[in-house]
This record gives sequence, structure tokens and C-alpha cells, in this order.
Amino acid sequence: MKKLNIYFTAGIPQLEDTPDIIQLIQNSGADMLEIGMPYSDPVADGPIIQKAHELALKNGMTIEKLFSQLKSIKNEIKIPIILMGYINPVLSFGFENFCRECSESGVAGLIIPDLPPIEFEKNYQKTLEKYNLNFTFLITPETSDARILYLDSLSSGFLYAVSSSSTTGNENAVLKNVYYLSRVASLPLKNPVMIGFGIKSKDDFENVTEKADGGIIGTAFVNILLNDKDWKINAIDFIHSIKN
Repeated sequence: MKKLNIYFTAGIPQLEDTPDIIQLIQNSGADMLEIGMPYSDPVADGPIIQKAHELALKNGMTIEKLFSQLKSIKNEIKIPIILMGYINPVLSFGFENFCRECSESGVAGLIIPDLPPIEFEKNYQKTLEKYNLNFTFLITPETSDARILYLDSLSSGFLYAVSSSSTTGNENAVLKNVYYLSRVASLPLKNPVMIGFGIKSKDDFENVTEKADGGIIGTAFVNILLNDKDWKINAIDFIHSIKN
């Protein structure tokens, strides 16, 4: 069974909705979830998730608030929670303090797209291991085999294969480069491979997971939270439509 990872930005549609959304994602059958930590300059994200970051910050979401919310439901969540964000807010919080809070809040791992692997190895890897946190690196169709193997050696949890060199939610981002996925699948990787960016439907999900271990859906889910008045019902229906 291919794994489904659902992403959403913490603090939307309303500040206090985050715990409900986490439980909704779990109860709807997703295998893991990824929570975006709002940031004022989310460079890897397309317009929908950028809008979500802006709304979350306007609503008052902070890293401290997110940890408080996670702790409030820690004992009810059985699927892995991954925090995704940018390095500056994490460093402002204090890296070791951040990792300690992750550990105490039930977080399984981190994705920080703008943390260079050399910096990771030199300054951060040991702290993550100390707090038993996984770390996931991203690869693209342009990443060489040698580089993929290097990033896989540093990653734990899974390897995030971006379906194309674009921002999240790009209409053309759904993987059509079969060679890329075949190339990744042929490598002796230690981690499972999850495909992300541009998956909007069950057909997309099945297409991109033919040669991968799972898929990550973000923009399509965030769009429901931002724009649907009945987002709770529609979010459940959306996850069911992918999984069933």
C-alpha cells in the first residue's frame, strides 16, 4: 500500500483549527502528516501555500503556539508528524531548544528545504540524533545520482522527491518524467521515496507512486482549508477520494 502524506500550514483557516485538522487527517486514513510552520518568505511555495502562510501569521500562529497545540493532542496522534519550514525561524527559536520541543510534542521529523547538507552535517545532525528526530532532504529531476545517494545517506524517515523543478502547486508539476522516477527507483537507497508537488487527485497519486513508496499532497488540501466554507467535510472527502 502506497503511503499518503498530507501537508497543511499551521494556523489556518483559524488559529485554533490546527489540532482539529491534525486529527481529521489521521482519522481520514492518511499515513503521515506534514505541518508547515508559517514564514514571511516561503520561497519554495506557490501562491496558494504562500497565501496560507500570510493568513496563519495574520492569525497569530507562532512556533511556540504550534508546540502548545501539538502537546495538547500528543497522546491521541498515532501517525508520524513532520514539521516543514525554513531555517531562519528555527534558528531564532534556538536549534536545540526547537529539537527538544519537537521531541516533547510528539514530532517525528523535520523538513527544512533551505538548510544546506554541508551545514546539516557540520552543525545540526548530532542534535537531531540526540532528540531522535528524522530529517528529510529534497531531490529534483536535476539532482545527479551521486547527489541523490549523498542526500539519502544523510536523510532518515524518507527522501522527498520533488516531481519537477517548480514551486508547490504548479499546474504542470505532476510527474510526467518517468525516466526520473525510474532512475531514483533503481538506486540503492536506504530510505523510502515520497513524491511531492502538484498531486491533486487519485489519478495523480497513483501515477506518481507507481515507482515510489508514497505521495505528498499539500496545495490541493490547503486550497480546501482556505476556500471551502464546509472545509471539514470536504477535507475528509478529499482524503477518502485519494485513499479509497
